[in-house]
Amino acid sequence: MYIYRFEQLRKDEPFYAEKILALDDAKARKSMQYIGEGLTFFVLIMVGAAYVYRTIRRQIKIADQQQNFMMAITHELKTPIAVARLNLETLQKRKLQPELQEKLIANTLIETNRLNTLTSNILIAAQLEGGKHHVNLQNVNFTELVDHCLRDLSGHYPSRQFTCDIHEEIWINAEPLLIQILISNLLENAVKYSSIDSSVAVHLYKENNKARFSVTDEGLGIAAQEKKKIFNKFYRVGSEAMRKTKGTGLGLFLCKKIVRDHKGNIVVIDNKPQGSIFIVQIPLLKNNVNEYTA
Repeated sequence: MYIYRFEQLRKDEPFYAEKILALDDAKARKSMQYIGEGLTFFVLIMVGAAYVYRTIRRQIKIADQQQNFMMAITHELKTPIAVARLNLETLQKRKLQPELQEKLIANTLIETNRLNTLTSNILIAAQLEGGKHHVNLQNVNFTELVDHCLRDLSGHYPSRQFTCDIHEEIWINAEPLLIQILISNLLENAVKYSSIDSSVAVHLYKENNKARFSVTDEGLGIAAQEKKKIFNKFYRVGSEAMRKTKGTGLGLFLCKKIVRDHKGNIVVIDNKPQGSIFIVQIPLLKNNVNEYTA
């Protein structure tokens, strides 16, 4: 259009030079407008492509984690059932010495307890995430729950050494079942990810109006880049096919969910010289006759 208008101008017209400059200026503005619109569309396309890429990548990651979970859960469900069945068949078919019988029975109890813990974790995790489990808060003696879980775990792992510093009568407002699952999961993790000849340290005391519960192991520890990821659902360090330790990737996810539902927090730090320390802080019970001040 401007070229056409430019061609119609005559040099002898008044203000010829000014008209040429005006047309050039209009043409430049129009070109800049086209360039601006093009850049805007380009940026929008790139942003959209980046969003789609991140979404697809996230979905692939979730699919991989779910596949790992299915592989793990299949193994975790079959193993205790197979061991318990083999032990019971052995007891049924053979007349064994009392000591060996007790050993097989104890081993069967360990495997059935693993199965019970696994199914509880799966059910509670699904209920909490789906909003179907309403936390039933009540006055809970945190000390008694820790003692109970330690006795139970010591019975299942008699060869493991536990060092404890547990203060008496520490009360919180919580659901006993969920807190018991929290304690058991952290203790089981410490046993699972440390050598049989190492010790597991358990501490419970008051700190800044909160109950501070910690579990310390002497395992290989957790890399810095993995510390935040380990609380994600289904997340486990490494490949499922190459992993030697048992688990489903729900335990620590469930721990974090339980702690948050009780208005607390959970962190993991390095143990020196090696290993990990999981620290849980939950508000103490206030205005209760059972509370004491340290």
